[in-house]
Amino acid sequence: MRNYYLLLVCLLAPFLAQSQTAPAKKRLPIIDVHVHAMKVNPNFSMELCPWFLRDMPGGDPNGAAPSFLSQDCVDPLQPAKTDQEMQTALLNTMERLNMTIVAYGDAEILHKWKKAAPNRVIAGIGVSSPSDMTVKAFTDSLSSGFYQVMAEVAPQYQGMSPSDMSLDAYFAAAEKLNIPVGIHMGTGGNGMANLTQPKYRASLGRPFLLEDVLARHPKMKIWVMHAGYPMADEMIALMGANAYVYVDLAGFIWSYPQAEIHAYIKRLVQAGFGKRILYGTDLMIWPKLIETSIGIIENADYLSFEQKRDILFNNAVRFFRLDASKFQ
Repeated sequence: MRNYYLLLVCLLAPFLAQSQTAPAKKRLPIIDVHVHAMKVNPNFSMELCPWFLRDMPGGDPNGAAPSFLSQDCVDPLQPAKTDQEMQTALLNTMERLNMTIVAYGDAEILHKWKKAAPNRVIAGIGVSSPSDMTVKAFTDSLSSGFYQVMAEVAPQYQGMSPSDMSLDAYFAAAEKLNIPVGIHMGTGGNGMANLTQPKYRASLGRPFLLEDVLARHPKMKIWVMHAGYPMADEMIALMGANAYVYVDLAGFIWSYPQAEIHAYIKRLVQAGFGKRILYGTDLMIWPKLIETSIGIIENADYLSFEQKRDILFNNAVRFFRLDASKFQ
């Protein structure tokens, strides 16, 4: 019997050695279309409990402002403490998950990320009101070649409709240069108008408000950030009427109750728009938010494998006119 085991070990040895030295299988690529490049503010470094709006806490105008981010949870997400910590954590996550990001925000941070990971960062620049920059400065920035996306455009926080004529020349520039546009629509967070953004109006997040700007710029490709949540009917109607409109799932994918998140995504898919949903986190200062958000899609039992791959990768390749072969 002992000789039998020795013989078996000898026969299996080459296969065992090969299995131990074989490289780990690379993950399928993921594209996150909604990442904020922002400086870390030490005064805004609270932990984050995912799906924190599950109970929709209210407040009292005569009391302290309620905290909407730090409800009790077993394992809260930790914020980055410095810009370098955030960059290191993000780059490691992108490499580990085979991820590419579409990022926008602070120009200095964005350039650092792009320099550190040139093949994994697609840079964007956003204008939410004419006071942000002149049309010429915006056009020159897009023409430089560094910026490939116009985002995040968020006039809702300024009390403006996305079809406001003061923004029209910026959209015209994006259309002329064939630049995709990402526009904030829908939710802005619980208590937003009371606590931090007094000009914010929920009614200005209605997807139908995009119709005039889309009519004026029929060749402009846009993706509606946050998928116009919670206005699914308007979002579906808008996509039905406009073939170049996509949505991303950012923000609401980790802040609202999971049952609500899944119901909204399922509604879009069952309406026939699974090919026009983009994965996004709305990543800010919590690096682990990426895995949290990806899990929502990967664990959705109502989505097929092909539908998950569409959301996590294929749809973004099509929308941003990318070469899929470069991501293998």
